[in-house]
Amino acid sequence: MSSLTFHWFLPTSGDSRDVVGGGHGAPDTAAGPGRRRPPTVAYLGQIARAAENLGFVGALTPTGAWCEDAWLTTAMVSRATERLKFLVAFRPGFVSPTLAAQMASTFQRQTGGRLLLNVVTGGESREQRAYGDFLDKDARYRRTAEFLHVVRELWQGGTVNLRGEHLRVEDARLTRVPDPVPDVYFGGSSPAAVEVAARHADVYLTWGEPPAQVAGKIARLREAAAREGRTLRFGIRLHVITRDTAADAWAEAHRLLDGFDPDTVREAQANLARSESEGQRRMLALHGGSRDALEIHPNLWAGIGLVRGGAGTALVGGHDEVAERIAEYHALGIDEFVLSGYPHLEEAYWFGEGVLPRLAARGLWRHPEHAGAGAGAEETVLPVAV
Repeated sequence: MSSLTFHWFLPTSGDSRDVVGGGHGAPDTAAGPGRRRPPTVAYLGQIARAAENLGFVGALTPTGAWCEDAWLTTAMVSRATERLKFLVAFRPGFVSPTLAAQMASTFQRQTGGRLLLNVVTGGESREQRAYGDFLDKDARYRRTAEFLHVVRELWQGGTVNLRGEHLRVEDARLTRVPDPVPDVYFGGSSPAAVEVAARHADVYLTWGEPPAQVAGKIARLREAAAREGRTLRFGIRLHVITRDTAADAWAEAHRLLDGFDPDTVREAQANLARSESEGQRRMLALHGGSRDALEIHPNLWAGIGLVRGGAGTALVGGHDEVAERIAEYHALGIDEFVLSGYPHLEEAYWFGEGVLPRLAARGLWRHPEHAGAGAGAEETVLPVAV
């Protein structure tokens, strides 16, 4: 039986019972009165263990000046888990491609093959310059293509010589290649991003836009990949607020919204409006900075994006409704879901104990511990509340 893949999120800028901002120029603040939980290894380890036990395959760890370093954090948190993979976000150009390929290879050996890579080209020139990167956006994408070319060749055991527009290596080679080779996850809505994804990505990730817009993206990426003689898998990045009843879920969404200070919203929206990211522009267009009409598709709520950069939409509803929306996206071609919720420890349980059993009952999901079992194998399925 094929199974949908679910990943959770490690909040390496801190967690809260309220929305934590940050990313793409949004202020790194908790948008509400809730106490901030620091991103200690101990707390992130709690989240990772919960995600693993509930049946998530991996956990996304973000990159940027507003959060802890993803490589170091996941290397430490990996010791708290046995199966969970780590979808490490990183930006090409901050380290050499040979070193990055070596780091990934080491990570695979030391964790038993639990690395996935989320390649983030970087949509904000101001933040890139703080790291010493002064290329413009289009040049960053061209450098990313060169970077991934070198890394993939090294992972296959080749010796690489490249004199590119932005990168140059001579007789680059890894002493030990990664086993398995990590999957490359890649997102971006601009034409330059589509070109890189078509040539180099394994999984194309989109932020949580309404299904019609997601369908358009998938069609565009499939066509671009076909021109390269390749196929892609597709994933979506969403927040989630799921409860035993729809009324309870929407009450929680409204509680989060009530905690958004108007000045915080104005500051976040002003900063996000300066973003160079096409994906961020599309996120802002979903709500226009207004608190009104935030349900932009049944059970798809754009309120998170009022104070947070990047992924700004959430699936909100009762467990059956959220499962239905996931099935709707799956019907478009989405097979992987990268989810999060505030606070991340508690919300992982709401989703894992509420929604995953319903997807299992529909034949759309199996716990990873049983995914390789035969048809007659014993299987543990979490109970569905009635």
